[in-house]
Amino acid sequence: MNKVNLKQKLGLFDQTWTPKIIGALNGQEVKLAKLDGEFLWHTHEEEDEMFLLLEGSLTMRFRDRDDVTLEVGEMLIVPRGVEHLPIAPHGASVLLIEPAGTGHTGSTVSDRTVVNQEWI
Repeated sequence: MNKVNLKQKLGLFDQTWTPKIIGALNGQEVKLAKLDGEFLWHTHEEEDEMFLLLEGSLTMRFRDRDDVTLEVGEMLIVPRGVEHLPIAPHGASVLLIEPAGTGHTGSTVSDRTVVNQEWI
C-alpha cells in the first residue's frame, strides 16, 4: 500500500488528452488526465466513466441530453453507450475511474487515440 499524491503525479506530465494510470483496484483503473480545449465525440459501449474535476472547469456535451458543467470537486458518471464530448475551454485536470483497458476515445479511433496508457 502506497499513498498517491495527486498534485505530484500531475506534475510528472504536460500532455493533454493522454490519461496516465496511477492505480488499480477490483478490475478498475484510476487515471489522471490534463484536458485543454475540445476533445472528440466518442462512446464507450461497455464501460461507464467517472470524471472527478480536480482543477479548472469541464463541460461534458451530449447529443441526447443537456450539457453538464463541472466545477472543482464535482464529479460526473457518463453511462456506457452515451456519446459525449469533453470540453475544457481554459484547461482542466481530472481523475478518472473506469474498467481496466478502457480506451479514452472509446470506439472512435483517431490521431488522438493513445493505445498503451502509461503508468506513472
